[in-house]
Amino acid sequence: MNPTTAPLHTRSLFHFAFNVTDLDAARRFYGGVLGCAEGRSTETWVDFDFFSHQISLHLGEPFRTQRTGRVGEHLVPMPHFGLVLLLPEWQALADRLQAAGVDFVLAPQRRFEGQPGEQWTMFFCDPFGNPIEVKGFASIEQVYAS
Repeated sequence: MNPTTAPLHTRSLFHFAFNVTDLDAARRFYGGVLGCAEGRSTETWVDFDFFSHQISLHLGEPFRTQRTGRVGEHLVPMPHFGLVLLLPEWQALADRLQAAGVDFVLAPQRRFEGQPGEQWTMFFCDPFGNPIEVKGFASIEQVYAS
């Protein structure tokens, strides 16, 4: 079975480990602002359920980024990570981030309107400068539309 066409419930989970400089601030942002459930932790790292994927935040120097990625007329941080949500979940997260006063690199907006792959996107950084992109689609089948 092709992993990109497999039903969502049979796909593998993604794991991403990266650095933060303060685990308490990370808990406030990932657990409080984003609403991610906390998993295991030690004195030097903490895991979160990042929208059904595992992220591991370790104490250390966050990776360096530069605004070299082009999204329309905007330059966004590279590298970055993120996720794809269905549109109702995306809108709920956008509302939650706006209510929390998160400073967006790229405010929530629609891209490719009326075209294959129409999507909504937003970019923001965690408190340590780690850039995150969240995309929203009306249906999961549109993620790879061309």
